[in-house]
Amino acid sequence: MLAFDHIAISATDLAEGVAAVEAALGLHLAGGGEHPLMATHNRLLGLGDLYLEVIAPNPTAPRPSWPRWFDMDSFSGSPRLTNWVARSKSLTHDLALCPNGTGTPLALQRSDYRWQMAVPANGKLPFDGAFPALIQWQGTLHPTQALPDSGARLTRLEIAHPQADALQAALSPLFHDPRVLVVQGPTKALRASFTTPHGVRVL
Repeated sequence: MLAFDHIAISATDLAEGVAAVEAALGLHLAGGGEHPLMATHNRLLGLGDLYLEVIAPNPTAPRPSWPRWFDMDSFSGSPRLTNWVARSKSLTHDLALCPNGTGTPLALQRSDYRWQMAVPANGKLPFDGAFPALIQWQGTLHPTQALPDSGARLTRLEIAHPQADALQAALSPLFHDPRVLVVQGPTKALRASFTTPHGVRVL
């Protein structure tokens, strides 16, 4: 079974995305770095057993000749929660059970972290990005081990989609976490609720 790994807030500008999340949660992000293959960069927030990532195109890096992950080439507007990521022990096995278009594994590295990520050829994950991106970490290192504990915890990730039943059916053989709820909605939308030292906050 897949495990919940992290959630992703997309932004057109990293500083803007960080400021928006810090204002919403009342917490400071830490860590992060660059992803040269995708010309993106990020900042992170530890949430206990998982983490939050703010990710944006890196204006100092050459734009890749292939689509960026999380459909970032099509992203516009204010920073917002766009994606979630599930951790796999075997991408080859799990991708065979996923909808077409979930992606092809790519080997990636940032500092001491090494992982494989399933990236769709067109950058667009199934169900308009409501289906999780799949990641397989190499070795024992994981960002949650190095990030300071923010004191915040994700209590619910609500995923709305007009094909909620089909999305739930696609997830059922692969993933179960009581914090993740798939609901019917007119368009794809993600909403995350947190307990924080400042009370309940929502993104």
